[in-house]
Amino acid sequence: MGQVLEFKDVSVIRDGRTILGPLSWKVTEGECWVVLGPNGAGKSTLFALAGSLIHPSKGEVVILESQLGKTDVFELRPRIGITSTAIVEMIPEDESVIDVVMTSAYAIVGRWQESYDLWDESRALSLLTILGMREFKERNFGTLSEGEKKRALIARALMPNPELLLLDEPAAGLDLGGREDLLRRLNALALDPASPVTVIVTHHVEEIPRGTTHCLLLSDGLVVAQGALADVLTSPNLSTAYGISVEVQAEGGRYFARASEG
Repeated sequence: MGQVLEFKDVSVIRDGRTILGPLSWKVTEGECWVVLGPNGAGKSTLFALAGSLIHPSKGEVVILESQLGKTDVFELRPRIGITSTAIVEMIPEDESVIDVVMTSAYAIVGRWQESYDLWDESRALSLLTILGMREFKERNFGTLSEGEKKRALIARALMPNPELLLLDEPAAGLDLGGREDLLRRLNALALDPASPVTVIVTHHVEEIPRGTTHCLLLSDGLVVAQGALADVLTSPNLSTAYGISVEVQAEGGRYFARASEG
């Protein structure tokens, strides 16, 4: 299997304080990872590194065989699909859903004077269909519910046919129905052999979709555990990461956690 991501003794230092690392981590083709940990664990920093949005203070980050600091990130970034709250805030509220998706082909937000062909529209419609959003194609993005926006953004991230898909807390802010609908679609994506390698960042084990194969568990910028999902998502590991006694249960490929009683 080919290597998609590699962090080699990576640290990120801000104002003299290490906020991530040192850590080493590898992601290869055929894997679907979740990065899990409490607030302040370093998940967002790791996400920014994996998306080539920042550079490490120490160590090496290799993305799709390109080392940060020794490659043109503007050539690398189109190969990476990203969803995040920051992207939501950049999209004009009156932009149609289909344009939200298609503009990703030019790595822009807000349709202007660029031109699209029938292939672009066909691919955008196909992705919206997969994510249950085809009927919303002409709706303004600003009128969508939070769950609908999340699904539209995933379609947008997939539009340029990326080799790596990074999802930053895709189920955050959703109600139960919206969360379960999104997780069902993410599971189908994870099981599709044509899908890109996916890394999902979250701090809730309930938001990990079926089909996830591996987990990187962080706390205070350091690795608590990493590897196969079932080996990492244990009560002792989560208790260490979250600083409280936690009980973890698995059911039907999904995980649930709660504080231990007594």
